[in-house]
Amino acid sequence: MKSVLAALLFPLATLPTAVAGEAPSPLPQAHAHNDYEHARPLLDALDQGFCSVEADIHLVDGALLVAHDRGQVKPERTLAALYLDPLLERVRKNGGRVHPGGPGFHLLIDFKSDGAATWAVLRPELERYREMLTVFRDDGTEDRAVTIVLSGNSPREWLAKEPLRRAGIDGRLPDLETNPSPHLVPWISDAWSRHFDWRGNGPFPESERAKLTDIVRRAHAQGRKVRLWGTPDFEGTWTIEREAGVDLINTDRLADLRRFLTAPAAGAGAP
Repeated sequence: MKSVLAALLFPLATLPTAVAGEAPSPLPQAHAHNDYEHARPLLDALDQGFCSVEADIHLVDGALLVAHDRGQVKPERTLAALYLDPLLERVRKNGGRVHPGGPGFHLLIDFKSDGAATWAVLRPELERYREMLTVFRDDGTEDRAVTIVLSGNSPREWLAKEPLRRAGIDGRLPDLETNPSPHLVPWISDAWSRHFDWRGNGPFPESERAKLTDIVRRAHAQGRKVRLWGTPDFEGTWTIEREAGVDLINTDRLADLRRFLTAPAAGAGAP
C-alpha cells in the first residue's frame, strides 16, 4: 500500500518549485485600493504582481497606524511594519527592485489625520528608507525602486517648500488647470462619481469616453499619471480605463484584475 501511495505522490513531490512559487509578472497598471483590508496587506498584492498599493494612515500617539477609520487602528499595524520594512527587504533581496527585474513600485499613503502633524512624523520615518525611495526636487525626479505619493490630508504646502522630497503629492483634476510641477504633483487622482455619470450599466456614453480620454491626454502632456477611485469595479470599467490610457486601475479585486490584465484579450464582464 505504501509503495502505491508513494508512486501516486511522486509526480507531485517532484514538480519544479517554479510552478508553485514562480514570481508573477509585474503589472504596472494594477493599483490595490485600500490594500491593508486584504488578509495579507501588501503581500497579497505583490503575489498578484501589483505595482501600486494604497495605505491609509492615522497619527496616534506619535505612531503612524494603518486603518481606514480611526476606531480601527491597532498598535502593531504600523506603516513601517506593514509596508516600509517588507518593501525594503524585497528591494535588497531583488537587486534594487520590488519585483525582480520589474518596473518601479508605488506606495500611495492617504493621510487621515492632520496633514502637518502627520508629515512631521512621516518625514523622518521616510529617511530611514531613503535607499529605496524616489527623490523629488524642484527641477527633476530621480526614480528609485519605490515612489511614495501622498493623498488625503496631504501636506502640499510643506512639501513645496522643501528642495529635496522623498514623496510626491496626489493631485486632483483642477491641477490640470493650474499645472503645478510634476516633480511636486506626479499623479492626478479623483473620484469617478464626481466627473462621470456612468455606473456600469449599459454602454459607456461617448461623451464621457471623450472626457476621460481628454483627462488622460492632458495629464500625460504634463508628465503625470492618472488614477480614478470609486469606479464600478468590474471588467467593463477596466476595459474603458485601459483603452483610455489610465495609468493605474483602482480595484479591490486583486486576482480578477490580474486575470484581466494578463488575458490575451479582455472582454467586458458583469459587475
